[in-house]
Amino acid sequence: MSAQSDGPYGPLIPMPELTPDALRAAVARIAPSRVPALTQHLFEATTNAQQTQSLAPLRAFIHSWAVFVAIERHPQRAARLRELERIVDAGEQDPTDAIAEICRIRESAEAEIGL
Repeated sequence: MSAQSDGPYGPLIPMPELTPDALRAAVARIAPSRVPALTQHLFEATTNAQQTQSLAPLRAFIHSWAVFVAIERHPQRAARLRELERIVDAGEQDPTDAIAEICRIRESAEAEIGL
């Protein structure tokens, strides 16, 4: 795992290596209820990779869960993302600004993990 940020408001955990085992361990620490979904996604990605003889499904798995961890390890960022997703899902107001901020959060997480 990479080094943790300094200060009391840093991430809950360091960013793990981009491997299935490291991501599973990180998810178990920061969002244990999501481990079954990760396990199912890994099973499906492995099956699809074997069937298609392509690493693309495994790369998509790593990307998806690395972004999840990068977001969720920062509680304020994760809470903001959930709030924005509720705004979009509710459909009660123009979602343009919320969608733009969701994109910025995801892009920031992707930059953080180097993807």
